[in-house]
Amino acid sequence: MILDAHQHFWVMANPFTDWPTPGMQPIDRDFLPADLAAEAAGAGVTATVLVQAAPCLAETHWLLDLARANPLVRGVVGWVDLAAPDAVYRVTALARQLLLKGLRPMLQDIAEPGWVLRPDVEPAMRAMSQLGLGFDALVRHGQIADIAELARRHPDLRIVLDHGGKPDIAGGGLSPWARDIEALAAHPNVWCKLSGLWTEAGGDRSDKVIAPYVDQIIACFGAGRTIWGSDWPVIRLAGEYRDWLAQCRRLLDGIGAEGRKRVFALNGMEFYGLAAS
Repeated sequence: MILDAHQHFWVMANPFTDWPTPGMQPIDRDFLPADLAAEAAGAGVTATVLVQAAPCLAETHWLLDLARANPLVRGVVGWVDLAAPDAVYRVTALARQLLLKGLRPMLQDIAEPGWVLRPDVEPAMRAMSQLGLGFDALVRHGQIADIAELARRHPDLRIVLDHGGKPDIAGGGLSPWARDIEALAAHPNVWCKLSGLWTEAGGDRSDKVIAPYVDQIIACFGAGRTIWGSDWPVIRLAGEYRDWLAQCRRLLDGIGAEGRKRVFALNGMEFYGLAAS
């Protein structure tokens, strides 16, 4: 079994689709379950987690409808305005949807430093923890310290760092990111997605370039808290789904068969509370 723990759907004509923008080839078109099914079958992927792409509650309900009709999708990570006065009500209502497994505010697009640590966000965070929902942390590398503090404040909240915290691979920014990753991984309630690295790498996505980042993720989070994802269809900006999977398999050769089973399936199932099929 291979679980792709990070993929998206969108329809360009939906009123809540503001990204990708027209002209962002080759992803400026509709991507729906039939498109994913072909990619997944070719790569041997048998289950996915569908992640929000728009800061809009309407999109979350649309994704849940798609997931209910498509057995390949085993769970949905949605969106709620966690700072809104009715955030706890919204989180609680969404949690009644069995396919809703987590929430993801788009922190990378919020300019305010420390937004996720604001007092008006705290009640929603407590509700997520109490309801057993996971928190997907979509941040840029300069925001990783905020996630470490969030993990300290909410030790019962499961947190997963999306896309390895978006290191500046193209700019050679290994050292500062590596220090932040090490500090974040010290919190046992934090996991890390091995996803999205190609779109941070610029033109050179060779094993030599990507390996130091994969190695640091494994060194800090181990095979027990690393979760593989494709970031499809965003991955198409940089390369092919099957090639990203193949590179990860090569770079994870040293963790053994049991370790790879965890990274490519079991860890994501555990984090999101997915039942074995």
